[in-house]
Amino acid sequence: MPQLSRRTLIAAATATAGVAAAGLSAAPAQASTAGRARSDKALKKIISGMSLEEKVGQLFVMRVYGHSATDPDQADIDANLEEIGVRTAAELIDTYKLGGIIYFAWAHNTRDPHQIAGLSNGIQAAGLRQDSRVPLLISTDQEHGIVARVGKPATLLPGAMALGAGGSRADARTAGQIGGAELRAVGIRQDYAPDADVNINPANPVIGVRSFGADPKAVAGMVAAQVKGYQSAHIASTAKHFPGHGDTVDDSHAKLPYIHHTREQWNTLDKPPFVAAIAAGIDSIMTAHIVVPALDPAEDPATLSHPILTGILREELGYDGVVVTDSLGMEGVRTKYGDERVPVLALKAGVDQLLNPPNLSVAWHAVLDAVRGGELTEERLDTSILRILRLKAKLGLFDKPYVSQSAVDRTVGTHRHLAAADRIAERTTTVLVNKDRLLPLNRRTHKKVLVLGADPASPSLSDGPPTTVLGAALTELGFTATVLPTGTAPSQAAIDQAVAAVPGQDAVLIGTYNVTAGSAQQKLVNAVAATGVPVVTLSLRNPYDVAQLPASGAHVAAYSWIDVELRAAVRVLTGAAEPQGRLPVPVQRADDPEKELFPIRYGLRY
Repeated sequence: MPQLSRRTLIAAATATAGVAAAGLSAAPAQASTAGRARSDKALKKIISGMSLEEKVGQLFVMRVYGHSATDPDQADIDANLEEIGVRTAAELIDTYKLGGIIYFAWAHNTRDPHQIAGLSNGIQAAGLRQDSRVPLLISTDQEHGIVARVGKPATLLPGAMALGAGGSRADARTAGQIGGAELRAVGIRQDYAPDADVNINPANPVIGVRSFGADPKAVAGMVAAQVKGYQSAHIASTAKHFPGHGDTVDDSHAKLPYIHHTREQWNTLDKPPFVAAIAAGIDSIMTAHIVVPALDPAEDPATLSHPILTGILREELGYDGVVVTDSLGMEGVRTKYGDERVPVLALKAGVDQLLNPPNLSVAWHAVLDAVRGGELTEERLDTSILRILRLKAKLGLFDKPYVSQSAVDRTVGTHRHLAAADRIAERTTTVLVNKDRLLPLNRRTHKKVLVLGADPASPSLSDGPPTTVLGAALTELGFTATVLPTGTAPSQAAIDQAVAAVPGQDAVLIGTYNVTAGSAQQKLVNAVAATGVPVVTLSLRNPYDVAQLPASGAHVAAYSWIDVELRAAVRVLTGAAEPQGRLPVPVQRADDPEKELFPIRYGLRY
């Protein structure tokens, strides 16, 4: 992204933020009550009875393969042996005295709600067999939208940018409450959401629609609302990625990004959502593997930066909750220091939980050796462990660590939850272009619809590829849909095939995914539009696609390819629902990125 364009966006976002965002209070609610003191006394007694090895284990949250804690499939046993040196989750917990486990779909932890509940109970049983008898904190990334680990039949909800387009804090809170209640029912008690990054850079490859938007004040309000929703479901939420990952062109999974905001810009742009989260009583905050020289001249990743995590987060913002790292397997945190130094430096910086190191044995022994060698004190570990145990106690894990299968049936994917998700999604769909009042499509003039486009993979989360879901939704509403997937990079042969399928159709719906200038997707849209049949494009991820698609007769932003948002988009496209969404980010012109094509809060009505 050109530097001048980046400056323009920073200036625009800063102006939008205004004095109100900069003046948010960071003071957390006072917690020094007699009840807290009594609780701390009991928790400190537990800590005093731990061995050093048990204390080190409490700091780690680790992945593990398998659908069962004690009887995973052979392929998962093999993966565990290769990556971690153990066979099962139970063996992992026994070996390393872990404080937490993180679930992933790719690790086969989340096949279905009843299986997840059984896995959670097995993990807790393994932890409680230890001498310290401390329950585990089970976590996952369930942001909804494009990032979700638990799929159907659980309720899938619109993601952050979609909620930002809806603009309703009540909807954000409801989404947090529903998502949190369903996670709690299957034994997941810590969700790594909401995303508190302010996405002011359209070229951001890792945040984008995971953010509520580009207006710091609006993002702060949505973050606080979602935190309250999770809290009402008695689940720990996690604001991420501190100190703010919204203005980068690099993905911290693959490299170490730099953010060159001044301290004043950080105060105005990146800080407000985290301040709002703290004021709302956020349970945990996740660090970012990014460098912000204005906050730490030593240019250490924020995850390893004492000036950022202790100096700013702890001391300036007054946060005394749990700080968890982003995954320690990401290249952003591994670039400057070796894997054996990263966990030690993170603890010295002010971290409490060490998430998913690439080699647990190396990381675990590094912390153990650092204490035995005097680089870290046992008292420093105790400080973090007390925060972790406070959170476990707050969540009721010491009293009720297990979940029931009947609660799964009562809570997960209920009709009420699914209906709420549909209603919320309808309020997020955003119409950006509607030439000659092409929309809404109707069955009299647009009966036959050809569905083309990209099919981002999400087999465990949906009823099928996006083109299939779109076609089915159109069919349910009385249209005749023909589905022809063309992919994110259609070949010339695929483009020719799509054009050949147009004759006899009344309209063409094309799902787009991160369209760039001169890309094959852009060529597909242009070629189909040249046939003269009306073309509607639907962005399946970033709303910025519209700037590259002037040939479209209409363009709608769905902000995700997850079923609930696609079905809502079809209802809006066909007039079964009124468009209500408004852009939570500006869209720059393709021919002049210094100018806006559509401003924040832009959105058409019928």
